[in-house]
Amino acid sequence: MSARRRRVLLVSSSGGHWTELRRLAPAFDACERVWCSVLPEMRAQVAPDAFHLVPDASRWNKLRLLWSALRVALVLLRVRPDVVVSTGAAPGFFAISLAWLVGARSVWVDSIANAEELSLSGQKATRVATLTLTQWPSLGEALPTDAAARRRGTVYFGGSVV
Repeated sequence: MSARRRRVLLVSSSGGHWTELRRLAPAFDACERVWCSVLPEMRAQVAPDAFHLVPDASRWNKLRLLWSALRVALVLLRVRPDVVVSTGAAPGFFAISLAWLVGARSVWVDSIANAEELSLSGQKATRVATLTLTQWPSLGEALPTDAAARRRGTVYFGGSVV
């Protein structure tokens, strides 16, 4: 009997967040990748991997935020990932925040566009993510090679996605 491959749920909104997340995909070649995003046409970009569609939302529409969070929670319960990875924004934040529902670890990779400070979602995700990475050395500590030395709530510089 063979061991089940680790299942990774990759979640982001559209635009640059999606581009950066897709650039991370090769890091998960040995895993079962499942994608989650906000536009139906994104499904073709990640085929043959599984894809789940959720509504996008922003802080300006509270009802839509609630709907997006609920849909992300349902994806988590269906997929039951071992790890959740996100580059942002709202759907990714919800996935990172709710990963505990299925016992998954979570990784937030803040966008390269945030050179002066972490994004609003990144600042909030730092409080709940298993690991938070920035792409700017001035915004994070050096990433320890020993995973046991990593501290939740600390932002680490993990290199650039671009």
